[in-house]
Amino acid sequence: MRIIETLKKTQGLSVNELGERLKLSYMGVKQHCDELERQGYVDTWRRPKPVGRPEMVYRLTPKAQVFFPRTTNTTTIDVLHAANRLYGHAAGEKLLYSVFALKTEDYMRKLRGKTVLELAEMLVKIRDHEGYMSELSGGDPVAIVEYHSPIFDLLDAFPLVRRLEREMMERVLGVRIEREEEMASGLYRCRFVFQS
Repeated sequence: MRIIETLKKTQGLSVNELGERLKLSYMGVKQHCDELERQGYVDTWRRPKPVGRPEMVYRLTPKAQVFFPRTTNTTTIDVLHAANRLYGHAAGEKLLYSVFALKTEDYMRKLRGKTVLELAEMLVKIRDHEGYMSELSGGDPVAIVEYHSPIFDLLDAFPLVRRLEREMMERVLGVRIEREEEMASGLYRCRFVFQS
């Protein structure tokens, strides 16, 4: 699982890079990666290098998503669509607004801190516990980076959720946020970038 979790936060790593990050031997990492590849959880590709032969890199496949929690299910999405059919095209969105308003209030009750960074550090811990694989990225600009979304299927079914998540972060942290999302080879990464 440590290999899978490490790969989830990257676009792929070589055996040497995995060994360095996880403090494991080359052969130990190679054996685990070969087994994960046989099971279909990772694949390999050749990463070009400036000089010499390309480097073999392991990356997760979409099959590896089974290791990461999803709190949304088809029933939730079906209920939202049914609300739209029964009560008008905006009923599902109104329900989502309500859910995110409650989630915002819940976060605000739990967070204690005097600075934006203190609040962000606490929020990252909460979101990580909820399955978002969150971390605070220092530097300029500061960002909360999430490598998984347990509500990914809800994001697809109701794109409004992306805006609601961003607005929730802005309200909780008291700073303007820009939301950046990318998908590559079955990997997900969302950055909530703090704007000055």
